[in-house]
Amino acid sequence: MTAAAPSHADLYAARGDAVREQSLRLFGPAPADLWAGGASLFRFDPRREPDGNLAILASYLRPDDTLVDVGGGAGRVSLPLARRCREVVTVEPSPAMRQEYAASAAEANIANARLLPADWMDGHNAAGDVVITSDVTYFVRNIAPFLEKMQAAARRRVMITVWSEPPPNRAAPLFRRIYGEDQAPFPGHQELLPALWELGILPDIRVMPAPTWWETWQYATREEALES
Repeated sequence: MTAAAPSHADLYAARGDAVREQSLRLFGPAPADLWAGGASLFRFDPRREPDGNLAILASYLRPDDTLVDVGGGAGRVSLPLARRCREVVTVEPSPAMRQEYAASAAEANIANARLLPADWMDGHNAAGDVVITSDVTYFVRNIAPFLEKMQAAARRRVMITVWSEPPPNRAAPLFRRIYGEDQAPFPGHQELLPALWELGILPDIRVMPAPTWWETWQYATREEALES
């Protein structure tokens, strides 16, 4: 009897498992809060002029909407969007990210944004007109229930944004030079789309116009770059 071919969700999970196994072997157990040392890097001015990507996301919002941001981090995406809707609820498990989010919202006097300190798959009832997640799916092992929960929580639309190359994969050439082996690649849109189709979800796909935010970012000093 021939074994059944793995599902696309299984293949997605296998990618993540390979990343975690390599990381454990090379670096040891992951810290309780993965973002404790770098959460401030993801804090952006909520009052900044929206780039082309953020403008597209805002175009799907209505003034009376509740927006749920899954794994919203320091509010890079959801806090600017709070000006375009009635309420923003950000579901974020990282204490370091939540600290940056709360400080950023307070500094910008954003009163219609609140934090839910939880993992998306925890037992909570967050729901909204629009549910969004940005740069999170690379790190999700069990992608099918994650996507299904987003779909169930959204009254009108789900939005998932990813870069064409997952940000952690950009370090692959440097990774090989340092560790002498190929970096296990994180899953990206090429793995995500078949998983969506497998669930019977046919997404509208839009290619964003603005480049990645880190392309023009540079380290202040050589020493800072080497430390990083």
